[in-house]
Amino acid sequence: MNSHIFREYDIRGVFGKDFTEQDAELIGRAAASHLKRLGAKNMVVGRDCRVSSPALRKAIVRGIVSAGVDVIDVGMVPTPEYCFAVGYLKSGGGIMITASHNPPEFNGFKINFAGFTGSFTGPEVRELHKIIVGSAFESGVGKEEERNVDEDYLLRLLKDITTDVKLKLVVDAGNGVAGEMTCRVLRKLGHDVISIHCEPDGTFPNHEPNPESVSTLRDLIAEVRRSGADAGIALDGDGDRIGLVDERGEVVLIDRLLALFARVVLEKNPGAKVVFEIKCSQALSEDIVAHGGIPLLNRTGHSFIQKRMAEENALLGGEVSGHVFFRDRAEGVDDGIYAACRLAEILSCTSKTLSQLFSDLPKYVSTEEILVDCPDEVKFGVIERFTKKMKESGKEVVDVDGCRVHYVDGWGLARVSNTRPVVSTRFEGKTREALERIYAEFTRELAIEGIKLPDLNEVHVTN
Repeated sequence: MNSHIFREYDIRGVFGKDFTEQDAELIGRAAASHLKRLGAKNMVVGRDCRVSSPALRKAIVRGIVSAGVDVIDVGMVPTPEYCFAVGYLKSGGGIMITASHNPPEFNGFKINFAGFTGSFTGPEVRELHKIIVGSAFESGVGKEEERNVDEDYLLRLLKDITTDVKLKLVVDAGNGVAGEMTCRVLRKLGHDVISIHCEPDGTFPNHEPNPESVSTLRDLIAEVRRSGADAGIALDGDGDRIGLVDERGEVVLIDRLLALFARVVLEKNPGAKVVFEIKCSQALSEDIVAHGGIPLLNRTGHSFIQKRMAEENALLGGEVSGHVFFRDRAEGVDDGIYAACRLAEILSCTSKTLSQLFSDLPKYVSTEEILVDCPDEVKFGVIERFTKKMKESGKEVVDVDGCRVHYVDGWGLARVSNTRPVVSTRFEGKTREALERIYAEFTRELAIEGIKLPDLNEVHVTN
C-alpha cells in the first residue's frame, strides 16, 4: 500500500489506487493489535455511505477479529455518532470508515482510543504502519455483533438543548451520511426544517460534501434566500463538520461562528480557554480576549485540537474547516450535528438575526482556504523551504503548522494539508489593500516553488 495514506490524524487515500481491501484488513488487524495491547477487548466499527465503504467494512472486521478483538458494528452512521458509540458502549476503541469531505474515489479510516479520550494522531498512525511492515500482529478469534445506537445518540443530542422560538432552517448534507439525523433532531427541537441533498449517496451527485468550500454552498444559499429561512446549515460527508449561511444567504466563515459560540460559553464560564487552529482569523482571538477568555492557537487537525483541549481543560475548540468541539456541556467530540443544535439554541433565544449577532465582531478582509495541488512526496519540502526563506528575510513567522507570516496589517499562511495532496493557504488583511499586498507577496514567493495561487479576483473574499 502507499505509505502516504498514513497521515497525521487518519489513514486516507484513493481506494483501489493507494490501498485495497487486503490492505484494509491489515490496517484493521494492526489497529486491533495496538488497542489490544492497551487493554481493548472490543472495538466499534462504523462507516459512511461511500460506495467502497461496505467492502472496506468487511475487510476491517476480518482484520480486527483475527487479532482476537470483538467487533461492535454500529452500521452506516455519521462519525460523531460512531464516536458517541465508542464512549457509550464503553468499548476499547474503534474504527470509522470514511474519507470525510473528500471526493467519492477516496476512502479511509479514523481510529479512536477508548471512551472520549481522542483519536489517533501522527505517532499512533505511524505505529500502525510499523506493525504492518513488521507483521507484529496479535492473534486470536474475535466475534462480531451489530448494535443500533441511533435512538441513544438522538437522546444525547436533545439532552441539554433548549428552544424558545421555532426557526426555519435549511439543511444541506451534500448526500453524505449526516442529513437524516440532523433534520430529525432539529425537527424534534420544534424547528421547521427544509432538507436538500440529505439522501445518502456515496457518489455525491450534487456537489462535493465539503462545507468549507464556498462553491458547494450554492444550493444552500439559493434555498435560504428562496424560503426566507433563519439560517442554512451544511454538513460534510461524515457529519463531523458544519458550514453556515446566514438569513441573507451570505456565507459565514466558521471562525466567526466560533467567536459566537465562545461568547456564549464564556458568559457562563468566565476565563475559559478556547483552542483554535492556525487558519483562524485574528478577529477570533481578539473577540475571545474581549469577552474574558483565553485564546490558544494550535496546529490544524481535529485530533490535535481535541488533544490540546484535554491538556488545557479548554471548553471550546474549532477549525475553519468546520470542526467544532464543546466541552462545557458535551464530551469534546467534533460534531457538526451537535454544533447545529447549539446554533439553533442561540438563534431561538434571541430577537437578533444571525447576521446581527456577528455585526460587532472585529472586521477583517479574509479569503477562504485556497488549496493548490501538490504531490504528497513534494509538498513537505515546499513548505519547509518557504518557511526558511520567510524567517531568513526577517519576517515574523509562526511555524506551529506550516508558515503563518504576520504583518502589521494582516497575515498569510501556507501549510501542508494532512488529508490531501495539496498545499493549503489563507490570507487576511485589515483592508483590501493590505490583503492584496500580502497575497501578491505569497503568490510571488510560492511560484518559485511551483505553487501557483489563483488570481485574487477568483477567490471568495469576506469583509
